[in-house]
Amino acid sequence: MKAFAKNFLNGIVTVVPIILVIYVVIKVFEFLDNILGQTFRGILQEDYVPGLGLLASILLITLLGWLSKQYISGKVVELLDKWLDRIPLVKSLYSIIKDTLQSFAGDKKSFSKVALVYIPGTNMKAIGFVTSEEVDSIADPLVDHIAVYVPQTFQVAGMTFLIPKEEVEILDMKAEDAMKFVLSGGMSVKKSEKRKEGDTHA
Repeated sequence: MKAFAKNFLNGIVTVVPIILVIYVVIKVFEFLDNILGQTFRGILQEDYVPGLGLLASILLITLLGWLSKQYISGKVVELLDKWLDRIPLVKSLYSIIKDTLQSFAGDKKSFSKVALVYIPGTNMKAIGFVTSEEVDSIADPLVDHIAVYVPQTFQVAGMTFLIPKEEVEILDMKAEDAMKFVLSGGMSVKKSEKRKEGDTHA
């Protein structure tokens, strides 16, 4: 009975993550494929090939990205951006989505610096991500602050703190590895990770 229970638990640890990853990948593929796939299905019907909608979406986004960098079409995008930024309620949602996407994929990526912050009054530390280094208008203008986002374990949530720059330690650690470490409660960590020598503070 003990051997059965042990093998069952080993099966859960080994197989379940694989099944969940495959399931998520399939669902993401189906979602992205359906964005333009419905249109192609209506035209091609039985000749539709799964993935055509996803490929068309990628090509369309790439084309729009290229057009946004051109002079005339770029001006149109700027006008649309300003227009959306003036509509009540819509501007808040638009700003959040835009800033979040730019923080991961824009020219000035946030979450690229992994920070170690000290919890006042304790010997404990927390891992976070530098999201902005220009927050003097919000924090004390006499002290150089930066914004550090500290995610919570086992959930997609967290808190943003404004911390004096000299009290933040920058780690020589990839953002992906740091996020996995935090979200897994410290169970995912590589032995090769170490602090950046000669640059212990931001």
